This record gives sequence, C-alpha cells and structure tokens, in this order.
Amino acid sequence: MEKQSRQTPPGIQENMKDKPESIKKDYKAAGKLKDKTAIITGGDSGIGRAAAIMFAQEGANVSIVYLNENNDAQETKQMIEELGRHCLTINGDVGQEDFCEYALEQILHEYKHVDVLINNAAEQHPQEKMEDITQEQLEKTFRTNVFGYFYMAKSTIPHLSKGSSIINTSSVTAYRGSSHLIDYSATKGAIVAFTRSLSQNLAAKEIRVNAVAPGPVWTPLITSTFPQEKIESFGSDTALQRAAQPTEIAPCFVFLASEDSSYMTGQVLHPNGGEIING
Repeated sequence: MEKQSRQTPPGIQENMKDKPESIKKDYKAAGKLKDKTAIITGGDSGIGRAAAIMFAQEGANVSIVYLNENNDAQETKQMIEELGRHCLTINGDVGQEDFCEYALEQILHEYKHVDVLINNAAEQHPQEKMEDITQEQLEKTFRTNVFGYFYMAKSTIPHLSKGSSIINTSSVTAYRGSSHLIDYSATKGAIVAFTRSLSQNLAAKEIRVNAVAPGPVWTPLITSTFPQEKIESFGSDTALQRAAQPTEIAPCFVFLASEDSSYMTGQVLHPNGGEIING
C-alpha cells in the first residue's frame, strides 16, 4: 500500500494518496430506493460516501451531514447529481442536539419527507494505554458515536412512517473489542444495544431499525488516526487478508433500507472479511 501522509481526524478523502473506492464497478441498480429520501451522517467520505452514491444509483435523493467543511462533501454531491438525483449537504456536529434538529428542518424543507436515516458519523482516537484516554477524549467519542446517533434518531422518528428504516453503523470491535480502541469499541457496543432497543420501540409502527458492523475498511478515518506501520498492514489479519473498500460495505445499507429486508429489525450485518461473530 502506498505510504499515506498523516491527516487530522477525521481525515479528508481528497487528500489520500490511495483513495477509497466510492463507486462499485458494474453495480446493477434495480430502483430499490426509487424516490426515497435518505439522510446519511458522515456521508461526505468513506462508507458514507459509498452508501450515498449507491442510494442515488437505486433512485434515492440523499442528504449528507458532515463535520468539517471540505471538498469531500461537494465532490460527493457532484457524483450524486451526475446520477440524476438531488443531494443536500449540511455541515455541522451531530453531537449537538440543536444541530440535529436544524438538519432535519433543512431536509424537510427541501424534500418534505424522510424515509431512511443512516447514522454513520464516527470518530476514533487510538491509545495504547487506558490511562491515556482523557475525559475530554472519552466524552468527545461518545458524543459523536452515541449521542449523535440518539439525537439524529430522536429528530427524525416523528417524520418517519410505515416502511421507513434506521440503519446504524457499528463495528466488529463491538463484538471482539480492541486493545487500542477501548472507548471507540465501547461506543460501537452501545450502538448495537441502541439498535436492538430502538427496533423494539418502533416495531409497532413498522419502522425497522438495523445495523451494519464492518471489519477493517479503507477510509480517511484510518489514515488520520493510525500510525504508518499499522496503516501498511491494515486488514491483513482478516481471513481475506485485506481491508474492505467502502463499496463492499455499501450494499448492506441498500439491503437494509429496501423492501428486500422487510422482515428484519433489530439485526446486525457483518461484512468483516471472514471473522466469525457469535452474539
């Protein structure tokens, strides 16, 4: 893998030398999300961008919510609009409830309805020792990875209807842990419990809530948080001996948002390169 220059978290895809794959070659769209409106947090790059583009290929209009003002969001917007779908970009911090409420107002003003919420925004700050995780880091990681999911769901649910879906991005670390991502893994475990609980809460309304728990995926978050030696071997410890491209994860979100998964709620998909997950 080409040597990557270290970025400030959460990283900018445009600045990566070895750029993640955002469009799946030879993808056969079938109109599974025709005229639906989707919200994707962290939708400017990585898994979020790949999912946003695949949703557009399936006929959806997409609102991408992202943290830092950069060219990634505008590039994603352009790619979606080249597919003939509309894209609304909203810049702000999902860890703040008032911003989440503002984002929903903008989306409803633009599209009048919401069908799918993908909670995908995340941050991680590797630490080799538990003692090095500061109160500030712990609170910041939980605010983005857990509070943000809660706030976005809370703002969106009143506008969802029968057949709508919420999809949360968890991680393989929720199931096996990670010695250098203790706080991050804890948030991803919380997301699994949040998914299961919210799915039960919304089942009577026929709003489905599921999650995706990827293994190692090549995204800007990796090059902005891991040291070079870990970047070079990233994903090599999986059965497939490589990291995934975001386009290999995105079909999970299409499946969970479409009628193909109409009898699934409270479940987690595991595109993780071959790791067996029980639990």
